[in-house]
Amino acid sequence: MLLLVVTATPLREHIALAIPASLRSAAAAGIGLLLTFIGLRNAGLIVGDPATLVRMGTFDHRALFLVLGIVVAAALMRRQNPLAFLAAIFTVTALAWTLGYAKPPDTLVSAPDFSSAFLKLDIAGALKLSLLPAILAILFTDLFDSLSTFIGVATAAGLTDPDGRPINLRRGLIVDALATLGAGLAGSSPGTAYVESIAGIRMGARTGLASIVTALCFVPCFFLAPLAAAVPGYATAAVLVLVGVAMFQSIATIDYSSLEDALPAFVTVVLIPLTLSITQGILWGFLLQALLYTVAGRARDVGLTLWLLAALSAGLLLLGH
Repeated sequence: MLLLVVTATPLREHIALAIPASLRSAAAAGIGLLLTFIGLRNAGLIVGDPATLVRMGTFDHRALFLVLGIVVAAALMRRQNPLAFLAAIFTVTALAWTLGYAKPPDTLVSAPDFSSAFLKLDIAGALKLSLLPAILAILFTDLFDSLSTFIGVATAAGLTDPDGRPINLRRGLIVDALATLGAGLAGSSPGTAYVESIAGIRMGARTGLASIVTALCFVPCFFLAPLAAAVPGYATAAVLVLVGVAMFQSIATIDYSSLEDALPAFVTVVLIPLTLSITQGILWGFLLQALLYTVAGRARDVGLTLWLLAALSAGLLLLGH
């Protein structure tokens, strides 16, 4: 509810427009690296290691399916086929079932169960003063996470005005806040903006009609949970890698001629995949941007909103640790 109130005012949009162009491009590129990392991990090519943090994994059927998915999707994308990503997922899933690497669903249909979490609210318990720090932390985390996602996706998809600002930003943020509120009432995780939306945009979605169709397609999924659960995680790996490539292209627009612009952008790009958090990357970007501009004698070039964002970022980083 707090997120919706903040979004309904010009405050959230004003924050988004105050983000420097270099950080907007860095967020998009960092998200691209994050998606690629997740895709490679799902395909087993990257695994955790206690000595080196990560290392090359085992080259098995998942890696072969990754290559196959990329080939199928890339071939169809060259032909401007809007079903390229879906075809890659379906091909890998069908082969995995056929070859015995994944188990087909025992049943295609199951009745949804809403009794455990739907409208199970304890509003009085949530308004305790002791929970205020947690409420504020979640509020600002959700605010910055979805905000940076919107900016990154819009930048990568070219849905920006001549100044590089996302178009129809306030409308999208209001929809995002309503979805988050609705998800909370349903007892599920926040229905916020997702970076995977770039997949639909790359296939031609521009007006919002695709989002409505996508939402309607999720209605049968209430009853097709066994089928969705039978799709192996590595079936989407190729799509994540290809979407990562599309988003990473924005790194070419970053100005590297001045350290006070280049370093915050670089840290944002690096921290998003390394921390698996878009919020961490953008918060450190805000903080470094203000500090380095001050060190470089350009403090006057930092707007009041960005100074406030830097101070808020410092507070959130301290609160998180």
